[in-house]
Amino acid sequence: MSAQKHSTQNIKDASDLPLILAGPIVRHVDSGQLVVWLVTSTAATLAMTCYEQDQCLGREVFEAGHAGYVKLGQHAHLHLLQLSPEQSFPQDQWLTYDIGIDADPASETTAVQWLFDTQPELMYGDAKRPDFIIKSRIDHVLHGSCRKPHHIDTDGLLRVDGALAAARQPNAEMADQPALLIMSGDQIYADDVGGPVLSAIQQLIELLGLPDDPVEGLDNCSCGKELRASAHNFYGRTSLLPDDKAGATLRETFFLGAQKPIFTSANADNHLITLGEVLAMYLLVWSPVLWRYVDLDDVPDAELRPKEQARYQDELVYIQSFVEGLDKVQRALAHVPVYMIFDDHDVTDDWNLTRGWEESAYGQPFSRRIIGNALIGYLLCQGWGNKPEKFPEDLLDQVRCVIEHDTQQAHDSLVDRLLKFRSWHYSLDTQPRLVVLDTRTQRWRSELGKGQPSGLMDWEALSDLQQELIGQEAVILVSPAPIFGVKLIEVVQRIFTWFGYALTVDAENWMAHRGAAHVILNIFRHPKTPQHFVILSGDVHYSFAYDVRLRDHEDTPKIWQITSSGIKSTFPESLLRVFDRLNRWLFASHSPLNWFTRRRDMNIRPRRPAEHNKRYRHQRLLNGNGIGRIRLDEQGEPEVIEALWVDGQDIEFGTGYERDWH
Repeated sequence: MSAQKHSTQNIKDASDLPLILAGPIVRHVDSGQLVVWLVTSTAATLAMTCYEQDQCLGREVFEAGHAGYVKLGQHAHLHLLQLSPEQSFPQDQWLTYDIGIDADPASETTAVQWLFDTQPELMYGDAKRPDFIIKSRIDHVLHGSCRKPHHIDTDGLLRVDGALAAARQPNAEMADQPALLIMSGDQIYADDVGGPVLSAIQQLIELLGLPDDPVEGLDNCSCGKELRASAHNFYGRTSLLPDDKAGATLRETFFLGAQKPIFTSANADNHLITLGEVLAMYLLVWSPVLWRYVDLDDVPDAELRPKEQARYQDELVYIQSFVEGLDKVQRALAHVPVYMIFDDHDVTDDWNLTRGWEESAYGQPFSRRIIGNALIGYLLCQGWGNKPEKFPEDLLDQVRCVIEHDTQQAHDSLVDRLLKFRSWHYSLDTQPRLVVLDTRTQRWRSELGKGQPSGLMDWEALSDLQQELIGQEAVILVSPAPIFGVKLIEVVQRIFTWFGYALTVDAENWMAHRGAAHVILNIFRHPKTPQHFVILSGDVHYSFAYDVRLRDHEDTPKIWQITSSGIKSTFPESLLRVFDRLNRWLFASHSPLNWFTRRRDMNIRPRRPAEHNKRYRHQRLLNGNGIGRIRLDEQGEPEVIEALWVDGQDIEFGTGYERDWH
């Protein structure tokens, strides 16, 4: 191919790999624990130390096979490092940590290599170690979702790096350091993969010795290696599904159902299939290191038709821009606690959207395996670090066994267990309490028909949520999909659902299912649940902020729906402007149409972008790549709600006007 060369080190073995391949990423932190995610090229003994200034607060040595270790491949070793001090970590103080790597524990002459030795570019300014703060109160949050590497725009996580750099300037205050970064879904796009990314993924599988798992139901391809040699490997994976009756149904629901010409155009042509592909994807989106060891021209012309070659070239430009910013992304993730939850693209588009989708996808071995592999990757690279104690040791042993000694039966058994796992959600005992919802695997299936949207959470999960909230004065609720969304767009989704096209328009909003809508709204009305709800969401590829109150209630809770999407993905600009304008007209404050919605008992006021920003003075929905920022007061109420865009704009959502209530 005639692609522009990416800077590479063309190696045929792994002898030149650096010690650290991805990370460190700070995950869960509190006064009793520091959790850091890291992937190394060797099974080295590690040491992690935490400091306040130069005083050591705790040190832990992690030898081969420690409790947080998983061998991903011959040259890829995952470590979830958990350090618990003898005395509690201090809060509201700058702390630092360091990770030492002994590349050859058997050698007495080998010196420990610390982060500054291996990754000096990881530090801000003149620092010698990464730093962070354990805050006694969540006063500053960054949040976002939807990060597709080959999307045209710049990576919004670069604004996280900018915010953290600003917090380390001499005139900065402690409040300038975010308490945490929340990534509320679609951290990867397993179902929409650019050709250059797939090329890099498959080169890494060979380089690192990542799993080549057996794949049942994949025609003429019994393992990942045979898939890579298939004529359908690039831009042709939808054709790999069986042609029997069940396979045809699956093709419509699993792949073609992801194409949504009204809103977006998702592409499943390079859908990730094997576990090795999923693991390689995570290593590539979190770190710049392994991009230096792949050749993005390494796709023979014979594998691509002319249109596909042109598409590859277009995607290559965006991927090169994405890779150029990954050093700053890696630096940012090493300096702030990061919490994550999945949404559909972390697994596949329209994941569990309807009962019919589930029956087709889980009833076919091939699609069941695809979903299971994505869940294994999510467990290891996202979910485990949120709250490690939620994942049983025997489950992790089962994962280790499948990766290192894979058989069809063992792999299927693990997938079956993960599909039944009901502890992906979690909460943090912070002030305010942080409650992160799993809106994907605990669905309330519709009884009206297989094609009707499922509720985002079932009755049992919502009942557990109610108990979690009782007695709290304030809460930060992370719901991947907005609870209070754009009414007009939800109406359009209901119309398409009525005609049988729920999959076409992604009709998975909270109000799409009567039972789920009724229960979640009753939670807000309940007198024992919090008086301050900050709801953080993503998913929709645009951003907005709503103030929500109960109608005719003096003691109404204060609710803020704050949506930030996407980090690297946008909504069609002209279509969003139309929806924004029509929504303001049709659902104005005195419009009778408001009484036909399931939120008729709620007053909703959209916040306006700052009045001085003339470009957005008539808009409520903002379309752009970046990250959301919220600053909270001592009662848990938002003082500032902003969209930090990659073009350098900081757009504050104002309070709006009284006549905006609807």
